[in-house]
Amino acid sequence: MARPRVYKTEAIVLKGARMGEADKLLTLYTPHLGLLKAVAKGVCRTRSKMGGHLELLTHSTLMLAQGRNLDIITQCETISSFLPLRADLWRTSCALYAAELVDLLAAENVENRPLFRLLLDTLERLCQAGDGELTLRYFELHLMDYLGYRPELGRCLGCGSELEPVTNLFSPSAGGVLCPHCSQGQPPGRPLSLNALKMMRLLQRGDYATASRVKLRPELASELEGSLRGYITYLLEREVRSAAWLDRLRREASQKGTHPGLEG
Repeated sequence: MARPRVYKTEAIVLKGARMGEADKLLTLYTPHLGLLKAVAKGVCRTRSKMGGHLELLTHSTLMLAQGRNLDIITQCETISSFLPLRADLWRTSCALYAAELVDLLAAENVENRPLFRLLLDTLERLCQAGDGELTLRYFELHLMDYLGYRPELGRCLGCGSELEPVTNLFSPSAGGVLCPHCSQGQPPGRPLSLNALKMMRLLQRGDYATASRVKLRPELASELEGSLRGYITYLLEREVRSAAWLDRLRREASQKGTHPGLEG
């Protein structure tokens, strides 16, 4: 179905890049149009009425007009600016990581309403007191689900047998977990402890309210993060830039004897 010449949509601002002196090219995620690139003309001028409604990580209602190459944002109104994110570097960094993953993995002009809802819920959760690491792991696993990259966590991808309660292997190239026998001679993966496998299953299959009751120990949080990052890196064939920044924040917090997670 052809897009109308002028149309309205909700959108979350994922990224912005300046175009000339006053315009900005925005990467948006929308519920019905998927990933969308559009131009906000004059938004960089100090007197622009649109600037505050199109800031990074803002959820807004937009009116757009079709352009020759890129659509033009003509009106906008903020639904939520997620203010707690902007007051905390760790929260902001977690949100930017989620936004970057959507930008890198989602398709342009392909509707994916569950993914839009997931991103919106993730930004709202990062505004609240809680475990930012767990929020990101839940986001990553469900992002993979909605984009067709769901990792197999129930059966060995080599022999098809149910996984035993032992240390198995998480294999990015296989798309999930291999048992100890089938992991021999396979491309490098990461050992996956029984506790990590159980937690990944809970995050993948359960609702967020249930998963959020679990308090991750640092060692388990690190194992989960490493396994899922390896899978995402394999899918993208490149590192996620914002992940390196999260690593830096974790290192700095560790040196100070603190934790960068979201605390009340």
